Amino acid sequence: MAKWYELVTGSLEEKKRYKDLKARQKALPDGYRTAAEGLSRYLMYAGGIDKSDVLLAMLEDLVELFEHSAAAGTPVPEIVGEDPVEFAEDFLTNYDDGRWINKERARLAEAVERATAENRAAGEKPEDER
Repeated sequence: MAKWYELVTGSLEEKKRYKDLKARQKALPDGYRTAAEGLSRYLMYAGGIDKSDVLLAMLEDLVELFEHSAAAGTPVPEIVGEDPVEFAEDFLTNYDDGRWINKERARLAEAVERATAENRAAGEKPEDER
């Protein structure tokens, strides 16, 4: 029964991990919580991550960063720097494997390869042979 349910709703384990990480985020001190919530929202919208395990790992790493920073007393501006968007974009580069745009980039490259092969098959010479 659980396997059928998970086919419809997704992994129960991943849902539990997500709820746990949101609880950890909510437990952060006020300023840290506000920044972590803002960053996680931005990362979820801008990240375009379609692999749930990668998304969860990214969000867990973000919460862990803010937990450690809060424990060490590191001010939020020292964590994110002068440009929080730049920080978020740099943070995202660590999770490129799960981004949907990578699939689209691969599809585009494959389409151009197919088009090139089709042109050659139709007798059109490559540009460097003209």
